[in-house]
Amino acid sequence: MTLTVFQGWISEPVLLLGLFSFFCLLLSLPFAFWSAATNSRSSFVSTLVALTNLLLTALLVFRWFESGHFPISNLYESLCFLTWACTFIQLLVERSFPSPFISAWLTPISLLCIAFASFVLPDRLQEASPLVPALRSSWLIMHVSVIMCSYAALIIGSLLSISVLILDRDQDLTLRSSSQGTGGYRAVGLGLSELNNFSKTLKLQSIKLNRSEELDSLSYRIITVGFLLLTVGLISGAVWANEAWGSWWSWDPKETWALISWLVYAAYLHTRLSRGWTGRRSAIVSSAGLFVIIICYIGVNLLGIGLHSYGWFFDS
Repeated sequence: MTLTVFQGWISEPVLLLGLFSFFCLLLSLPFAFWSAATNSRSSFVSTLVALTNLLLTALLVFRWFESGHFPISNLYESLCFLTWACTFIQLLVERSFPSPFISAWLTPISLLCIAFASFVLPDRLQEASPLVPALRSSWLIMHVSVIMCSYAALIIGSLLSISVLILDRDQDLTLRSSSQGTGGYRAVGLGLSELNNFSKTLKLQSIKLNRSEELDSLSYRIITVGFLLLTVGLISGAVWANEAWGSWWSWDPKETWALISWLVYAAYLHTRLSRGWTGRRSAIVSSAGLFVIIICYIGVNLLGIGLHSYGWFFDS
């Protein structure tokens, strides 16, 4: 049994590249955790993540040539594309915020995606298959790639927001100069002698943002990009649906949950921009968004319900 599976991987370059990607991320994980524990950034971890991204690029290119269409027609291909997008965004984040915590926090989600694709999915969902007539459109690359990139950005941004709930919980930024967190001030209490001169006043001292506040600002920027991509993806999907099925919106389960995702992240941005929510309060909203994204992408697909699902549990 094991020998047969191994021979299948060897004869399939796409599956073999997926296996190599998995082992690269698996190898990087302990080094990422060690770097975070010692607070020393490891270039080895970044190199392994970059190598994984290159392997996944080669995987998608091979599958494109093998199938003759953009490699996003089944759950295996979409998971590989999602892993590629997550590792790519992770590399960009590490350039903006060179902290060993980033690799330790974000690498596991990419590892879970490629592990699920390589070892959990049934063989029939890993094989290349011809496109159904409705998918044979130039909108395929535009719509699906944008949606998957938006999912990756929203997942990464939400994970960074969740980290705000965990790190530096005792330090709060009481006043910010902008919702993005580009600057800030903390209120510092005055002593008794100072209070005699400045009764009932506070001294505002310019500060440097701590780690959780920097992560909060970074997650906000990434979620903003993901929200814009999701908006473009929903609009392009509606245009494609009208072209394929003669209806702009059919309340398909995947469409409905994508709309719910859009509304949750719209609420995140609204509360942040208009209400001034930052830190833990906005992180709770983005955490809810991550839960909705998981249902939209994995839950609906695996249940085999609707026009957008790949099917598994209830697929006969």
